Amino acid sequence: MADELRWSRPPAAAEPADGTDGPAGPGSSVPHNGGILTMTSRSPRRILQYEHRSQPLLPRRLFIKRLINHGLLALAVVGVSLAIGVLGYRAFAGLSWIDALMNAAMILGGMGPVNPISTVAGKLFASFYALYAGVAFLAIAAVLIAPFAHRLLHTLHLEDFGEDG
Repeated sequence: MADELRWSRPPAAAEPADGTDGPAGPGSSVPHNGGILTMTSRSPRRILQYEHRSQPLLPRRLFIKRLINHGLLALAVVGVSLAIGVLGYRAFAGLSWIDALMNAAMILGGMGPVNPISTVAGKLFASFYALYAGVAFLAIAAVLIAPFAHRLLHTLHLEDFGEDG
């Protein structure tokens, strides 16, 4: 299958100048690059990498995969942001779990806080979390819109490219 991923080790670095056999000592099987595995693909397309303007339009099946990947990335950002908010409201404002969740969700969704915050630490956290949530909202929107915008611009460029030569 063309989209199948496989794991490979990057090429090992040259022998260290100090005469040791590797980071784990003489005779170790750990490569000099720290044993980092890299994910390679038989297909040149990567998860969030877009095709160049000289390449053909992405087939519909792969475009749907791209949409799913972008949606999962956006969902992960929302989940992490919500967890940060819940833990922060719980720790700094002293709210119960359900109130912390509601405040974090309302701030992240752009609605504003629900419960009054009485502690200085809670107010500082709420201020910084609100600023973060605004930026996160824009970033999430950009991640979700990017595949559609790229496909539209790529389609328009292909039409122009076909007329020019």
